[in-house]
Amino acid sequence: MLKQIPLDKIRLGMFIQELQGTWMNHPFWRKSFKLDNIDDLKKIVASSLSGVVIDTDKGLDVLEQAEPKPVSETAIKAEIAPDAPLSVPTTKITRVTAAEERERAAKIIKSSKSAVSSMFKEIRMGRAINTEGAMSLVEEIANSVSRNEGALISLVRLKDQDDYTYMHSVAVCALMVALAKELNLSEAETRQAGLAGLVHDIGKVAVSLDILNKPGKLTDEEFDKVKLHPVRGHEYLLKSVGIDEVALDVCLHHHEKVDGSGYPHKLAGDKISLFAKMGAVCDVYDAITSNRPYKEGWEPGVSLQRMAQWSKTHFDDVVFKAFVKSVGIYPIGSMVLMKSGRLGVVADQSPKSLLTPIVKVFFSTRSKMRIPVEILDLSKPSAHDEIIKHDDPAAWGIKDINDVWTQ
Repeated sequence: MLKQIPLDKIRLGMFIQELQGTWMNHPFWRKSFKLDNIDDLKKIVASSLSGVVIDTDKGLDVLEQAEPKPVSETAIKAEIAPDAPLSVPTTKITRVTAAEERERAAKIIKSSKSAVSSMFKEIRMGRAINTEGAMSLVEEIANSVSRNEGALISLVRLKDQDDYTYMHSVAVCALMVALAKELNLSEAETRQAGLAGLVHDIGKVAVSLDILNKPGKLTDEEFDKVKLHPVRGHEYLLKSVGIDEVALDVCLHHHEKVDGSGYPHKLAGDKISLFAKMGAVCDVYDAITSNRPYKEGWEPGVSLQRMAQWSKTHFDDVVFKAFVKSVGIYPIGSMVLMKSGRLGVVADQSPKSLLTPIVKVFFSTRSKMRIPVEILDLSKPSAHDEIIKHDDPAAWGIKDINDVWTQ
């Protein structure tokens, strides 16, 4: 049974069905969860929520009291009692393989496309962004990243050229969440990073589609129009309720470079915030790995190598290194040359080491022929093989590399 209760009646073991208040009033990604952690209880009590809705069929009910009383530190500790044991099943998201997460991630991507398209349409019509709806989308994306950091990120990279502007926002959101986790940012900061990634390119609504989808090189005049999108986006976001300073900052400054050669304000070094530095790395990675009207996307591993060459002028060193760890030294979808002379494509990361991912080998460089696909977990001694380097599918005439790792 659903029951609305004030904050002073919350106790461990309850199932929180709904947090009553805007997402800015609480530090949680989830809207419903089993309350089994004393720190989470403290956060709710200290929040600006007006109350919560509990489901007594899934968790504990309210304790009957003659008079309601405030929840103190002593009362919180007293909640760890026989009727609210610490053995209550946890709601922590369990890591799964990329293959297990892929179907769920594909559904999230499909729904995200519609949601982001509507968000851009609302801006074009002069309306404010639905921040609550945006945060619900961020939550779904973040949960997928928590289950497997590479599944959604690798799938959204395969976006159609016509969907690039919308799905780029989804990709950067996911990349920002993964990077925030790698940087050990708080749950609230991770949520802010995700929202910032989702809305960072909202200013593109002010740029003509003829320019955004132009198959050739832009003229100087056209590029000047494109360079206005951070400022335009910042102006749009200022009109939306619930957009925080992090999202505003990332929208305005994700094209700044650490050497001061970026735009719109030519900020350099520490003048650029941590979140804007994060946005810069995530934005570039998705842009260069995606197919665009004027060029084919680079293979993920090759893209990281190119970005490493630009890192001293473009990116903050600490942020870039953390980004590489968040997507993997050998990202999902990367083609690699094995010591055995076979080619493989990275299908998943290993929790043991970034250097020993799970690889599907499928091609012999000696015979220059396809071979039966074999899945190798390089973290296991039984693999009897290792990665030598990233390789380029085009160099071997391989045009279906994405089909290999997604099947």
